[in-house]
Amino acid sequence: MKDITLQKYQGLGNDYLILDPEKNERSLQTRNIEMLCRRNFGVGADGILFGPLWEQGKIGLRIFNPDGSEAEQSGNGACIFAKYLLDEGYITERKIVLDMLSGETEVEFLREDGGKMRVNMGRPAYAGPGLPLKGLEGEIVNAHLRFCDNDYNSTCLSVGTPNCVIMLEEVTPQKAKELGPYVEQAEYFPDRMNMQLCKVTDRKHIMIEIYERGAGYTLASGTGACAAAAAAKRMGLVDETVIVQMPGGSLLIEFEQDDIIYMTGSVEKVGSFTVAEHFFA
Repeated sequence: MKDITLQKYQGLGNDYLILDPEKNERSLQTRNIEMLCRRNFGVGADGILFGPLWEQGKIGLRIFNPDGSEAEQSGNGACIFAKYLLDEGYITERKIVLDMLSGETEVEFLREDGGKMRVNMGRPAYAGPGLPLKGLEGEIVNAHLRFCDNDYNSTCLSVGTPNCVIMLEEVTPQKAKELGPYVEQAEYFPDRMNMQLCKVTDRKHIMIEIYERGAGYTLASGTGACAAAAAAKRMGLVDETVIVQMPGGSLLIEFEQDDIIYMTGSVEKVGSFTVAEHFFA
């Protein structure tokens, strides 16, 4: 049997395993993803990046959550995968475009080693097919939604993935872990929902705690940071440049013409892993 090799990278404690089909003769199944991502029984990760997938000159990437479901987009995932492509010699350009389920995402390297990059995350959407809602009409911006027998000031938007941003005076990991499952599985959201608890510190800084569908509580999220900053900006609470503080660290979020979001962050390689055959049996 040939060895199965995985690479592990992280950005602000948001970690991913990369399974490269160019280097492995294996495809992914749900049970493989679940086992590999479990921290006490597998390698442990917030998700798996499967690629590169070459089609018509494009660099394709598929993103899987720890429960085996597929994610449309990932800000940190895009950064990590771009760094991996550079490390492995697949690319040499300063700017690349990744083709994900949500569409194309441009990544620009800010350092020669690829450890720091700026990502065009696109324009936030407050309605449309990327944000399926049930029993709710129009845009949900700073509206009262009921979760776990309490009303919360909530804003729903898509930044490649659907997000519900809840504004609070204080945010804690415990509150995110308690409320997250109710928001993720709420009847409002037929395709489940990512949640960010957000505290606005001042017009240039916010703090968030994150609970992601299919992954649970995470230390950081690129799309989550973009969603929270966009929601705060839509409510008039922050300026064009926002530093988003998360338990794993901070990201710089900038809004340019037509509210296009740019995210600047750093990632690094953790190591390489040879995985036992039974994980793919």
